Amino acid sequence: MADNPDVISIGDIVTDAFIKLFDDQAEVIENGENKLLAMQFGTKLPFDHVDVIEAVGNASNAAVAFSRLGLNSAFATNVGSDSHGRDMINSLNKNNVDTRFVRINHNKKSNYHFVLWYKAERTILIKHEEYNYHWPHLRPDETPKWAYFSSISEHAIDYHDQVSDWLDNHPEVKLAFQPGTFQMEAGTDRLKRIYSRSEVLILNREEAVTVGGGNHEDVNDLLDKLHALGPKIVVVTDGPDGAYASDGDNRFKMPLYPDPKPPLDRTGAGDAFASTFVAALIKGQNVEGALSWAPINSMNVCQGVGAQAGLLTEVELLGYLKKAPHYYHPSQLHRS
Repeated sequence: MADNPDVISIGDIVTDAFIKLFDDQAEVIENGENKLLAMQFGTKLPFDHVDVIEAVGNASNAAVAFSRLGLNSAFATNVGSDSHGRDMINSLNKNNVDTRFVRINHNKKSNYHFVLWYKAERTILIKHEEYNYHWPHLRPDETPKWAYFSSISEHAIDYHDQVSDWLDNHPEVKLAFQPGTFQMEAGTDRLKRIYSRSEVLILNREEAVTVGGGNHEDVNDLLDKLHALGPKIVVVTDGPDGAYASDGDNRFKMPLYPDPKPPLDRTGAGDAFASTFVAALIKGQNVEGALSWAPINSMNVCQGVGAQAGLLTEVELLGYLKKAPHYYHPSQLHRS
């Protein structure tokens, strides 16, 4: 593998244990604006099976997606000194992800989450281990063209300053930011250096409201508020309604790529969209081209279990694009 990565992903890594629930052993209950997963309490419940999927998480899924699409992909993350950590490193290596920047934390556990998989949705039980986060000292021949920063523990807030310092010293590196839960909770003031430095910012519609404070019903307002934070390109995904993107001058709406059959599991669909959009930009596509790529990988991930099994190669993705229906293309989004 060449020394200089095309892209280095930054964030946490985890092993997910998918516990497939029987449809008749649980139900979804409406509770105001929320939905609750309900199961019988204080008893033994049968389940269908368990799938253990190693080396996942927003940034890890992106690192694998980049590699699958033919980019030289590296990953800066933390694992514990246990068997789960070793297995995650081995999984990354099998996916041709450069693991030289993976830090092994001695006498620490690796992140291990449990996913309650009910029908096509999932509820995830999470626990982020506490690591001493340190940005690696990259040599000039290890400097990537892009960095992709995503979900990381609440214990890593100062790590963002280290990443920002490194980015300040390397203005040639472009940053894509797909903030995770704790990063959004930290607020835009605390992470303003990351937001303002971003070449690309990617959020779903609800997250866009949380981060930018825009009007949920007004996509243009959402895009305006997010651009005000500093990113050059803003992408807002909108579930079944597709996605929107703005480069500051032009704005586009993109439909979903049609599902060949009902989705099996939607885990990782957003990660696949975000990382594929960025991969397309790295490979020289414009915003419209990147919008055409991203929904295809997102669609295919939903056809398998977990966030990585369905990730496509570039040849496979372009094959889907070639046979796309006539309506599958970006359309101009006009300002109101």
